[in-house]
Amino acid sequence: MLPTELARHQVDNRAELLLRVDPDLFWFRGHFPDQPLLPGVAQLDWVMHYGILLLAPNHHFAAVENIKFQQPILPGSTLCLRMSWLAEKRQLTFSYARVEGASETVASSGKIGLC
Repeated sequence: MLPTELARHQVDNRAELLLRVDPDLFWFRGHFPDQPLLPGVAQLDWVMHYGILLLAPNHHFAAVENIKFQQPILPGSTLCLRMSWLAEKRQLTFSYARVEGASETVASSGKIGLC
């Protein structure tokens, strides 16, 4: 299940999406009962979905090369997902930033190898 896409901007091998993380997404069920958080696997799933759709068609997951979870993503958050496709390295880089008014806080970032 995907977040709600609010905006999309793409230029060449870069894409930026503004996403709303709806509280009723199944990713939040049971993760965790007292304070729902968006799991890392959901974040990677969305990067793969949008990355292959927009930047690297006909590629497939090969490996997580680097990932850092810095801040939790809570239900109802607005996120900016920024991705770059480095074709020569077959690498999709990404970062999620929580957007709160005019400010942003990096929530996670990483690199995914594709084949």
